[in-house]
Amino acid sequence: MTSDRKQTQLRLSPDVLATGKEAAKARGLDFNKYVERLIVEDTTGARAAGMEAAQRLIDQHGGFLDNLERQFDQPAADVHPGAAA
Repeated sequence: MTSDRKQTQLRLSPDVLATGKEAAKARGLDFNKYVERLIVEDTTGARAAGMEAAQRLIDQHGGFLDNLERQFDQPAADVHPGAAA
């Protein structure tokens, strides 16, 4: 079975390489597949479509998300819900 894949070489700084490998691992991908996916997403418009969807979510629900974040950042009250006052 012949592979249609071609080997190439990249020169990356140690920090970029380490970060890339960590990102690949977090996504359950080997480094080669991670780099391939980044290139495909960037060149096919998939990344742009995802970023546009994320921006629409922020535009439509950003106020709610900001309020929710503020609520989570506040210290917990001493009185627990349902507890006798």
